[in-house]
Amino acid sequence: MNNDFELESMRQQMNTLKNKLNQQEILNDRVMRRSMRNEVNTITRRYYIIMAVGLLMVPYGYWCFVKLGGLSLFFWIVTSIFMLICAGATYYTCRKINDPNLMNRNLVEARKKVASAKKFEADWLFFGIPAVVLWFAWFLYESYQLHGDAIDNGFFWGGCIGGIIGAICGLSLNFKTQRQYQAIIDQIEDITAEN
Repeated sequence: MNNDFELESMRQQMNTLKNKLNQQEILNDRVMRRSMRNEVNTITRRYYIIMAVGLLMVPYGYWCFVKLGGLSLFFWIVTSIFMLICAGATYYTCRKINDPNLMNRNLVEARKKVASAKKFEADWLFFGIPAVVLWFAWFLYESYQLHGDAIDNGFFWGGCIGGIIGAICGLSLNFKTQRQYQAIIDQIEDITAEN
């Protein structure tokens, strides 16, 4: 009789332990999903800012390049088209992950969407970097042709400094976003591996 009582007591303790572990798993899952949702929201906010800057560059570019700098209207038109393409590509990437319930649903599907956005952003550099280099070379050429000697040309040097700062900021944002995407993918893989 004493053995039966001990056995029943051990079963109850095991059931209690299982229930606590299940509750802990559910809580851990919620915390992980909330963390991933916050990462996605941070990336999405960054994309909205980039899209706004891309769109605002169209009128600002006219004022800065044509009115202030005296560069050609054709240069501004090409710059505006490039900015609109960049804003469109950012919107395309943002659409992949801009679902408030992305992390509340099937995590395998969420992983596919995040991985797709990560890949598109990485592949975008194969177009973006050469395009920016060509655009920047054109900017320097037009600035030099318009203002002559580069040593006395403030617009030329302002463009060089702005280009270097822009390249550093753009690449650091890209690397940060890639790290965030990878962290989300790793967290999803951790959760799905446990299940």
